[in-house]
Amino acid sequence: YYATILFLDAQIGRLLDALKRLKLESNTTVAFWSDHGYQLGEHGQWMKQTVFEPSARSPLIIAGAGVKARGRVCGRTVEFLDLYPTLSKLCGLEGAPGNLHGASLVPLLDNPAAAWDRPAITQVRRAAEKKVIDGHSLRTERYRYSMWDAGREGEELYDYSTDPRELKNLAADAAHAGLKAQLKGRLETILRTRGWAG
Repeated sequence: YYATILFLDAQIGRLLDALKRLKLESNTTVAFWSDHGYQLGEHGQWMKQTVFEPSARSPLIIAGAGVKARGRVCGRTVEFLDLYPTLSKLCGLEGAPGNLHGASLVPLLDNPAAAWDRPAITQVRRAAEKKVIDGHSLRTERYRYSMWDAGREGEELYDYSTDPRELKNLAADAAHAGLKAQLKGRLETILRTRGWAG
């Protein structure tokens, strides 16, 4: 698995170097992303279908035309729904629907430190005891709140500033009840907007 990642990383570098060498980077936009991460033993899991960070996180590289902050890393939390409006804007396409759930990442491609307050949503489906359970997770830059079966099968809350490996679930901690309610409400609002009814 690690060899695959290293090989792919090298090929992306070769592609970007070739665009520069051929003087095509000013009129070519490259977007690379994968489906999602893969847990390699974290939390005792060897799989993709979790809402923990190693599984939910994925690589995203946007380079070439329209990227002013070339070579700079952006630590903002974004999601796949942001790719269509981003590429539409970078490529000068007109007529994109006005009701898209994603937002253009162009402000972050101009300035990776630009203000950004949009969470990323993760969804997985698990079969358990003859029923299907949906897991939904909201990831901000600091927190992840997850709920299983709309919270009926459990909740998780992690603070990445103090617990980057997601080892201390704060969901049952009374000191974090207000934060949990706020994040849960935000997640439920986003899911309703996107057509999910729990």
